[in-house]
Amino acid sequence: MTVPVAKIGVIGAGAWGTALAQVLSEGQDELLLWARETETVDEINTDHENRSFLPGYRLSDNIRATQDWDAIAACDILLLVTPAQYLRATLESLPDTDATLILCCKGIEAQSGMLMSEVAAELRPDNPLAVLSGPTFAHEVAQGLPTALTLACESEALWQRLNPLIAKTSFRPYFSDDVVGAEIGGAVKNVLAIGCGVVDGAGLGQNARASLIGRGFAEMLRYGAARGAKAETLSGLCGLGDLVLTCSSTSSRNFSLGRGLGEGQSAESLLSDRTTVAEGASTAPVLQQDARARQVDMPIVDAVCALLAGEADVQSVVTQLMKRPLVSERR
Repeated sequence: MTVPVAKIGVIGAGAWGTALAQVLSEGQDELLLWARETETVDEINTDHENRSFLPGYRLSDNIRATQDWDAIAACDILLLVTPAQYLRATLESLPDTDATLILCCKGIEAQSGMLMSEVAAELRPDNPLAVLSGPTFAHEVAQGLPTALTLACESEALWQRLNPLIAKTSFRPYFSDDVVGAEIGGAVKNVLAIGCGVVDGAGLGQNARASLIGRGFAEMLRYGAARGAKAETLSGLCGLGDLVLTCSSTSSRNFSLGRGLGEGQSAESLLSDRTTVAEGASTAPVLQQDARARQVDMPIVDAVCALLAGEADVQSVVTQLMKRPLVSERR
């Protein structure tokens, strides 16, 4: 099969953006990677390594880092890999472009309660839109280890155009037409991963972590249903698959944040000392607010919010969760 020619650009040179640039550079004459930090641009272009955010991996020679917005805007496909709370500002800085936008950030905008696709649709209503989400640790993708994930598109025609460009030797996208579901899976699992980290840090055991994953998934399904997501989407790679991965490893920034909370550290100190973004910390309070407005019961999300806000300690939230009324597992 002949792969169509299209120039790909990646906006955001953190660990995940750099890993995506690495895997998608296969078959490209040149892949542009936009970075905010001048030193990151210099490292990538001079040494072919992003020591600041993804150290230890030699990047392909055809990856070129840039801070030139006009050059990025000239690409046919743009992957937006900025922190969720900076997507709006990024789209406002991006010049007019006909590019297809693929959202790779996971979260809910704190100021508006909007999903990333809703923010993009508001600011760029004429650009084709897709969401790339799933169980993906950046360092494994950069290594070329096998990875499968969801590519949710507004239409099957868009999927047919993007699929041959995104699919690579070790990188396998699956089609979904449920953009909202793909986004909700990525946003909610970040909050639940903080909870699983708390379980690990507090030494509550493997039973407790498995229980939290199971009951957290039930919360994800309830919230997804309230926002129009499909249960089968959330049961797939971008929901349950991503949830299992990020709730099980310190490679997850959200899990690591929760682990620190479980060990007794304050959220303020943990968040101020991080060079990378734990998206769940920003998503948790807005998710809680939206869930309550939609009358969706999310007790684990409530517990995570209480811990992040310093309103409760680990033992009190565990006690509160264990004392909840005994109900059917379907609820």
